[in-house]
Amino acid sequence: MFGSIGMPELMIILVIALIIFGPRKLPELGRSLGRSLSEFKRASNELKNTLDEEIRFEDQRSTERQRPVESPAAHMASEESVPRRSSSDQA
Repeated sequence: MFGSIGMPELMIILVIALIIFGPRKLPELGRSLGRSLSEFKRASNELKNTLDEEIRFEDQRSTERQRPVESPAAHMASEESVPRRSSSDQA
């Protein structure tokens, strides 16, 4: 979790922090550090979600641009080639 910091090094850091800040101030510092880390994690997740949404949106836009668009003349020509029923056929 801490990389190259082992248990003995972590204990030394905690003892030094206890000596510098005292037993009353240390829990308060721990809480504020925890809040800061959770806020940072929330903000980074929010940024990641926003980037994922933007990427998905851009992919959809690029997919829509790549589809061939039929011209109105081609659409009308395809309708004319389809035989239509006359009113006498429907009866």
